[in-house]
Amino acid sequence: MDTKSTAKKELGLYLHIPFCIRKCNYCDFLSAPAPEDVRQAYIEKMLLEIQALAGRYPEFRVSTIFIGGGTPSILAAAALQRLLEQVWKSFDVSADAEITVECNPGTLDLEKLRIYRASGINRLSIGLQSADDRQLRLLGRIHKYEQFVSNYILAREIGFQNINIDLMSALPGQDVNNYEQTLYKTIGLEPEHISAYSLLIEEGTPFFSQYGQAQEQRSRGGTQHLLPSEETERLMYVRTKELLQAAGYHRYEISNYARPGYACRHNIGYWTRKNYLGFGIGAASMVENVRFSNTSDIEQYLSTDFRLARQDPCNKKKDGDGVRRAYCSAWHENVTDLNRQAQMEEFMFLGLRMMRGVAAGAFYEQFSEAIEEVYGDVLRKQIGEKLLQKTQTGYALTDYGIDVSNYVFCDYLLDEPANTNGRRSL
Repeated sequence: MDTKSTAKKELGLYLHIPFCIRKCNYCDFLSAPAPEDVRQAYIEKMLLEIQALAGRYPEFRVSTIFIGGGTPSILAAAALQRLLEQVWKSFDVSADAEITVECNPGTLDLEKLRIYRASGINRLSIGLQSADDRQLRLLGRIHKYEQFVSNYILAREIGFQNINIDLMSALPGQDVNNYEQTLYKTIGLEPEHISAYSLLIEEGTPFFSQYGQAQEQRSRGGTQHLLPSEETERLMYVRTKELLQAAGYHRYEISNYARPGYACRHNIGYWTRKNYLGFGIGAASMVENVRFSNTSDIEQYLSTDFRLARQDPCNKKKDGDGVRRAYCSAWHENVTDLNRQAQMEEFMFLGLRMMRGVAAGAFYEQFSEAIEEVYGDVLRKQIGEKLLQKTQTGYALTDYGIDVSNYVFCDYLLDEPANTNGRRSL
């Protein structure tokens, strides 16, 4: 038997639960409080969506499932259990699939955690953000630090052996010592994974009206007193790396640290451009180099007749604009058939987010062209500027390159005229 011809492709699933008890002051995610009847209607619709679309993916095996939000853990445990039962019934799910659910402290209890375990969930991602109750109140979080610790200990007692903790730095009024205390307390709990992000003040949030002007002044080098200075934020960033690495956490992506063997497989799939399929409002997908997303309008989502998916004619042919729609349906939005140039660009700026960088062999395998032939000038320029370094397998960012990664990534957009010895356009 030809094992290559029968081997299934990997597929990640993302299930978006857009509900929360109260929206945090900094949050610009697609989430909001909703009454119980809306939550129930939404779950029923997601069950239909999963069931309707699964038949299009017989050549795929699900290797990761991520239930995100919002706050998925505010749902009754039976609701998540039903979703996962439908996934297992509809898709070919690997026996060792990584299955993550995002949780907020104050929404977990013994029954929920037991049902999570029984449903196959084997990874928790808990949003702590800060170990300082004053900062938690400022952020608009619904919990106190003691509640987080109680939930964390309970999860350990139930048997969860793969837990991520989310942290935030550069909070209003925060200094380095205060942030270090959060790091020390988190390390002391010995989670397998820690995600550490700097606060971004996003438009449309309560924080933007309070701190948006201060953020703008800081970005221009001006004086302001509401947010930590750029120097303080930088020191928090450095201390994160120093303390976590000293405690045995390997930094494998710009903002993510893990003990050996516990890097998040689902997120690595995003950064390495693996196939993934999203369910629920606003959920994004990327299958066979076609990107598409669900509507962000919950009323439109709840009124969608997913039964039509099985007979949708666009499943088998191109639409009038020439976009491949073999893996998307009429209700999907922002459908983009990524051309070769776009695929190369994503390969670089997503792959360079990871500390291991990009592999020259993988680039050639995907595009039948050496990475130096496409990006020679950029690679040489960034190595000369100490932004990039040559590795045994390819190229990776330096510490300095990570600091200015947004600037670095822009260089990989192939939209400039051709140059000799390393072109910039295709």
